[in-house]
Amino acid sequence: MEAYETYVKQTCRNHCVILGPNGRQTLSIPVIKVNGNRTLIKDIRISYTQSWQKIHWRSIETAYNNSPFFIHYRDLFMPLFMKFFTYLIDLNHEALEVIFSAIKTGRPILYTDAFIKNSESENTENLVSGRSGFLNPEYRQVFHERTGFIPNLSVIDCLFNLGPETSFYLSRCGCVG
Repeated sequence: MEAYETYVKQTCRNHCVILGPNGRQTLSIPVIKVNGNRTLIKDIRISYTQSWQKIHWRSIETAYNNSPFFIHYRDLFMPLFMKFFTYLIDLNHEALEVIFSAIKTGRPILYTDAFIKNSESENTENLVSGRSGFLNPEYRQVFHERTGFIPNLSVIDCLFNLGPETSFYLSRCGCVG
């Protein structure tokens, strides 16, 4: 994971998209750029001037409480919304650990020691922003009757709807190998 790039707003670094009762819903973590537009990812702080954690968790509960696997995974995710992290990179690290644990992948999370520009990070950004060439096979989502299938959502949508089949789904999409 790149820790030394300059923070770019409106990316997966501080937000995700879920499927709520009214369609796509973006959950954004408010951040503080201590060095303005030149702040490195590793130095981005989380702002707690708003009660975003409570709002995000309620949104996730509303969106996924009726999903088949929410009850099985909620206790893994809830602590992320109870704990106060100083840095965004620390919250993201812990969130990835929770996700990797849930989908049972043993991938280590490693960070760069200096800025490295490569096509792999661009491909990853394209994947999470929905601008990728990856497949998005349909699966049943909570509000399917109302919205139809909505692709390119947070991995939690997949996890709460598919449960243990999530890792198989992600490998079919070309997201994990």
